[in-house]
Amino acid sequence: MEITIGVQNLPREISLESDQTPDEVAAAVAAALSGRPALELVDVRGRRIIVPTASLGYVEIGSESKGRVGFGNI
Repeated sequence: MEITIGVQNLPREISLESDQTPDEVAAAVAAALSGRPALELVDVRGRRIIVPTASLGYVEIGSESKGRVGFGNI
């Protein structure tokens, strides 16, 4: 699943692929916004992404299905 995080005062956003479900990501974002100091997520390679809650702009949670690649989709 693709997750995009907008950070305040940065022109670029953080994009990552995660094996977490949309509900798990939404719960992590809700917990961060309800008082935790940071949003912590894990990508498909096992790396931890930590973003301070005070600098969160937005979090976009993509769909779980992967897009198909190739000319057959046209």
